[in-house]
Amino acid sequence: MAEINIILNILEALKAEKPDSVFINSLYDQYCNRGGLSKKQLEGLFSKAEKSGIISSAKLATLDAIIKKKPTRYKSEIPLKAPEPEKKESVLPLIEQILEKFPQHKMALFLHAKSTNNQLLTDAEIAEIKRLAKLLLK
Repeated sequence: MAEINIILNILEALKAEKPDSVFINSLYDQYCNRGGLSKKQLEGLFSKAEKSGIISSAKLATLDAIIKKKPTRYKSEIPLKAPEPEKKESVLPLIEQILEKFPQHKMALFLHAKSTNNQLLTDAEIAEIKRLAKLLLK
């Protein structure tokens, strides 16, 4: 059983009707050489076929279904650089005060390294610094 190629049938019918149409000839050549058309090209073909009046409504419906089945490709915009998150209140002076009294305090050392490397401290870490300062800096 031979396979029916609606796109080729439409292209041939439009080419027979308007043999001098650059657009139709271009689509026909591309379809024959590459074996397919893009969604935008198929939409253009649909528009031409609809205006011509010689293509049956069944073939137009089939072409419309083929167009709808193809994925729509969008050109992505250049991604905007994410704004730097605002630093919460600076607790670096508190950490340094703790380290003056207790230079080997592991939590203070860890949070000092994290804050000097411009990493954001979580709310829990800020609360921990304040708790340590309250306990150790009396």
